[in-house]
Amino acid sequence: MRIISAEDIDRRLTFPALVDALRHAFAGGMVAPERHHHAIGEGAGHATLLLMPAWTSAAPGEGAFLGTKIVNVFPGNGEKGLPAVLGAYILMSGATGAPLAALDGTRLTHWRTAAASALAASYLARPDASRLAMVGAGALAPFLVRAHASQRPIREVAVWNHRPERGEAVAAALAAEGFSVRFEPNLEQAVRGADIVSCATLSTAPLVRGAWLRPGTHLDLVGAFNLAMREADDEALRRAAVFVDTEAALGEGGDVAVALAAGAIGRDHVRGTLSELVRGARPGRSAPDEITLFKSVGAALEDLAAAMLVWHLQADHRL
Repeated sequence: MRIISAEDIDRRLTFPALVDALRHAFAGGMVAPERHHHAIGEGAGHATLLLMPAWTSAAPGEGAFLGTKIVNVFPGNGEKGLPAVLGAYILMSGATGAPLAALDGTRLTHWRTAAASALAASYLARPDASRLAMVGAGALAPFLVRAHASQRPIREVAVWNHRPERGEAVAAALAAEGFSVRFEPNLEQAVRGADIVSCATLSTAPLVRGAWLRPGTHLDLVGAFNLAMREADDEALRRAAVFVDTEAALGEGGDVAVALAAGAIGRDHVRGTLSELVRGARPGRSAPDEITLFKSVGAALEDLAAAMLVWHLQADHRL
């Protein structure tokens, strides 16, 4: 069994290729059962263990795969200098069940999560969207910026973070990659000036206000992974054409599930899933001035598609 490190994944993946792989995965051909959630500890800061299996739906054979991601979410890790999300991915042969590789699950999650947001934006953001506001400066933030820039002509990036020093550090790192980027200490100003607003935080209270969203804005909500968390207020959801990655987002994660449970929006306010967008079963953006919103809670098929792509890009992927 091969060990594939974060550095190996970074060397092999590109966002255009991964977005295309996810587009194919969401179009069909994979099975992803409901993931297992296990609370570790008690209270608002408790940890979570997630088990996320998936497999290709074709008959077992040479091109078939199955895999499982083991994810640990520890919200307090930031204080220890560690990512909040850590894990491992086990990729196996769909022909024999033999383990093929153990991949760095944290890095795989960064790549596939950002790619899913970029895939959604390819249907929901305006084609000329050029200004991106990155709300949050955790480990996922640079990946989201790169991913969105692979699908839309991003020329300006504003980074906001509740801890300015971290936001400034992420902005400096992105600038070193060639982005025109600045740290913006005023969240409202960052949101009002953006064509795409991407949020990846652990906030327990709404950060983005619906009143701040200009016509034509696309709001990408990636954080808020449980029902005690929020990144956008109810007004933002009410003003937007809302889409979710999978129907799991209707009952888990913050924002959409919370607004539905509270009656702030109705079920018919959610226009569709990422699979429906990809398959053309639901239209995406309907007008240049429409406000759109995408809520991501993550899907096991994204991990399998990403792991398969890394495996195929190996110079020698034989057992």
